Amino acid sequence: MKKLYPDAASALAGVVKNGQTIAVGGFGLCGIPEALIAALRDSGVQGLTAISNNAGVDGFGLGQLLTTRQIKKMIASYVGENKEFERQYLSGELELEFTPQGTLAEKLRAGGAGIPAFFTRTGVGTLVAEGKEVREFDGEMYIMEKSLVADVSLVKAWKADPVGNLIYRKTARNFNPNVAMAGKTTIVEVEELVGIGELDPDAIHTPGIYVHRIVVNAHPEKRIEQRTVRAQ
Repeated sequence: MKKLYPDAASALAGVVKNGQTIAVGGFGLCGIPEALIAALRDSGVQGLTAISNNAGVDGFGLGQLLTTRQIKKMIASYVGENKEFERQYLSGELELEFTPQGTLAEKLRAGGAGIPAFFTRTGVGTLVAEGKEVREFDGEMYIMEKSLVADVSLVKAWKADPVGNLIYRKTARNFNPNVAMAGKTTIVEVEELVGIGELDPDAIHTPGIYVHRIVVNAHPEKRIEQRTVRAQ
């Protein structure tokens, strides 16, 4: 099965559709699949449910899809850097399912592992627990969280080989491995493609069994969300 595609648009072609659930890797602007997000914007698909730790910033990352009104619902942990997100949510134009960060990561991992639900203490007694089953284990109360599976996952990795084995670089290894697992179809943007056998098997973070399509973006922009410099 050939997994390598010439560009992001062709990698998404025939896969993304209106009304899908799309999971996107990254943390802030670190480790986001920049080219794939831009191609998703240009595809014009509408009514998306987006699963991501955050919603990018205004005009970049998933923020681009908010500007074009392609996202109808966000399942996220942190949205504080996006004014358009705030405006759409407060005006009732955008649905939001807030999920604690660790819970979100586990919901994706469990979905990829075929586990339909799990119990966690996080959120007990808060708004997070509303409408969810609560059960006692060893004297502690836990809420049941249903796992997440996406129609399409968009992932950023550092290196890949032609069969889709992936290595992430430093803090870009955040939500990407779990997002890769959770997609029915997983499309990966990488900076470097190497030959089969060039990756140390012990260094592989995501095995190729989870990856369906690969596109190379050798020179991503890699914006810095909050640039801080020392005063002169």
